[in-house]
Amino acid sequence: MNSKIKITKTTSENPDFIKLIAALDKSLWERYPELKTNYWGNNVIELNPNVVIMYRDNQPVACGCFKKYDKNTIELKRMFVSPEARGMGLAKKIIQELELWAHDLGFSFSVLETLYKQNEAIGLYQKVGYAIVDNYVPYVGLENSICMKKQI
Repeated sequence: MNSKIKITKTTSENPDFIKLIAALDKSLWERYPELKTNYWGNNVIELNPNVVIMYRDNQPVACGCFKKYDKNTIELKRMFVSPEARGMGLAKKIIQELELWAHDLGFSFSVLETLYKQNEAIGLYQKVGYAIVDNYVPYVGLENSICMKKQI
């Protein structure tokens, strides 16, 4: 299994990112049909200059991005690893790449929101240093949301 992995910094206009996000949304809708109306407004792809895509053998298999949350904090968004590429440590590499990029831009903290059934994601985030915190805006009062924070 000698796969060639490549990391690319890009924007949300990248067609490979758009394709990966469509797969992410489909998987979330299947896992959380009851939340479709409450949450998806928070997952609109706005123009984002801080996107990372991972390619395995020139195929896009994972992505993530961040947006500015406040003057010191970024919010990780749209983390996804396609099913065939899971278990290879790609999500951890994407998080590290995004945090380094944000740190280089002068940010000190990273926050994120995930959903309560995302046990693998919650475990990964905790493993790389995120701690569960009170839900931040716009997730305040949404009991299905798990919010996390880390100093970067």
